[in-house]
Amino acid sequence: MPSFDIVSEVDIQEVRNAVDQANREVGTRFDFKGVDASFDLKESEITLRAEQEFQLNQMMDILRQKLVKRSVDITCMDIGEPETSLNAARQSVVIKQGIESDLAKKMVKDLKASKLKVQAQIQGQQVRVTGKKRDDLQQVISLMRETDYGLPLQYQNFRD
Repeated sequence: MPSFDIVSEVDIQEVRNAVDQANREVGTRFDFKGVDASFDLKESEITLRAEQEFQLNQMMDILRQKLVKRSVDITCMDIGEPETSLNAARQSVVIKQGIESDLAKKMVKDLKASKLKVQAQIQGQQVRVTGKKRDDLQQVISLMRETDYGLPLQYQNFRD
């Protein structure tokens, strides 16, 4: 029986390249001359550091541009609130990987409500969809693309 997996993955190497490019741009931009501003990437968390909060907003715009240029979907970003102290501001951005169990349950529920002849099962941080016909699986993909789950979804591991 044909099947495929619905996953939400982000290429961390592309994120790392985007953060490096954003650091270079902040270092060369005129409005950041003499300002201690930087991006730090640790695993899947990016930390923005600057002297004032409005500079964090400018840095966030730079980061978004660089991520889009490297074809990373920016809906995977979970942007935290800026934290400001006397002469420093900090903001964290978490890159979401995988499908959380609550969202996976909602996806399975939506698939069952669509009355398509497919079975969906949650396997860790992905959802496996199985059906008798390829056409049913293609309808599932189009249904998932129409519905906004707040995550970039990929469809992998198709087996006939």
